[in-house]
Amino acid sequence: MSVQSFPLRFRLRMRHREAIAGYLLLMPWLLGIIFFIAGPMLTSAYLSFTKYDIVRTPEWIGLKNFVDIFTRDRLFWRSMGLTFQYALILVPFSLIGSLLAALALNQGLKGTALYRTFFFLPHLTPIVAAAVLWAWLFNPDVGPINHMLRSWFAVENPPGWFRDPRWAFWGLIIMAMWGAIGGNSMVIFLAGLQGVPQELYEAASIDGAGTISKFWNVTLPMLTPTIFFNMVLGIIGALKVFAAAFVATEGGPAYATWFYALHIYTRAFRFFEMGYASALAWIFFFVMFVFTYVQFQASKRWVFYAGEND
Repeated sequence: MSVQSFPLRFRLRMRHREAIAGYLLLMPWLLGIIFFIAGPMLTSAYLSFTKYDIVRTPEWIGLKNFVDIFTRDRLFWRSMGLTFQYALILVPFSLIGSLLAALALNQGLKGTALYRTFFFLPHLTPIVAAAVLWAWLFNPDVGPINHMLRSWFAVENPPGWFRDPRWAFWGLIIMAMWGAIGGNSMVIFLAGLQGVPQELYEAASIDGAGTISKFWNVTLPMLTPTIFFNMVLGIIGALKVFAAAFVATEGGPAYATWFYALHIYTRAFRFFEMGYASALAWIFFFVMFVFTYVQFQASKRWVFYAGEND
């Protein structure tokens, strides 16, 4: 017996119960969005126009926080520039490294499962533990890296790394690369490589294409959606860099690693300028939004989707 054979009133009652059940199942997610995302965002938007230090009631000051950020805050431009410089260097190299690692693991060699585990382990290391580990590795006096530079390569004055303003930034880049190359990007690239149709490689072989030609004309075009996805996530993650600099360098030395998220944190939880920090956060939100929108618009020129018709 089909549902259509039941009386209309009964069918409406069933649909009503199904709708209630659906809303009840959605309720935990909706409450999480309201109380942990939408609510704090709206509160932050209001506080960005106020002077608020947690102790006293928020005082409405209009656009003063934003004016001060752009005209008086010397660390705003420095932190923004350092953050984009960090992303500009880290993301391309981590994407290339992740792709090369995925290509190596996609060859079907013996022990590939073990190699995948070794590649992915750095990504599983908690960022605080990784920062402490690399702070020891980069220790200019007793660290293994400088010891290796002195004994193996005869470097008389190795870098000071996290103690040297000229090298602290690059030390964080190296630390981030260590965790990024074998992380989620590599796994996503590996899934994308396994999704490339073998028929395309067979057709390329019939046409006389070699390994490099297959990579440039088959693998890379088919991987453009995966590259774009990893690039967007990589840029967003790089622009939000905080924990590594907070634990390893605390923004120093001489503000050499003073990233934007660290600037927000300092204003909010060291100086308790919650209104000012909220304004900083909303500026960062709009910068991220515009940057991501530009990426999506630019991707229409180079990302190839196999299901699209020309």
